[in-house]
Amino acid sequence: MKTVEKSVTAFVGLGSNLDNPREQLQKALQALRELPQSRLLCHSSFYQNPPLTGNDQPDYLNAVAGLTTHLSPETLLQQLQQIENQQGRQRQEGLRWAARTLDLDLLLYGEVQQNDPRLTLPHHGLYQRDFVLYPLYECVPDLILPNGQRLAECVEQRKAAASLTRV
Repeated sequence: MKTVEKSVTAFVGLGSNLDNPREQLQKALQALRELPQSRLLCHSSFYQNPPLTGNDQPDYLNAVAGLTTHLSPETLLQQLQQIENQQGRQRQEGLRWAARTLDLDLLLYGEVQQNDPRLTLPHHGLYQRDFVLYPLYECVPDLILPNGQRLAECVEQRKAAASLTRV
């Protein structure tokens, strides 16, 4: 297990639209509490929103969780994927936005910016997705994003287009 010397604050996006999404997110939050060398700091309310694509599937329930960790970004990603698998996540070859029991996305890992085939930080959809921005803002309204923009500004810019409901 690859670790880092100094703890880092990371944010994880949670999403589910199958097999009792509320329960899936609650179980995922418990699993995040139990991550090795990590501590759950906060989590947002749950937000309901339509799927990203026009696929015929149920609405999603989403949230964001913040944690401090000594795990490297790659190790943290691996741990998140293990949680997904434990909760019945089925990856379908060639189908990117299929319905799922659980989706855990590493959104931010401190100030790290990287773009490689396995992991992009910040998460590629961070700046455009209301179901990430609003819950993240609920957790850390004064956050400055790695691109130097204030999270509050991103949320303000997206307000007119918001398509989610806090539940």
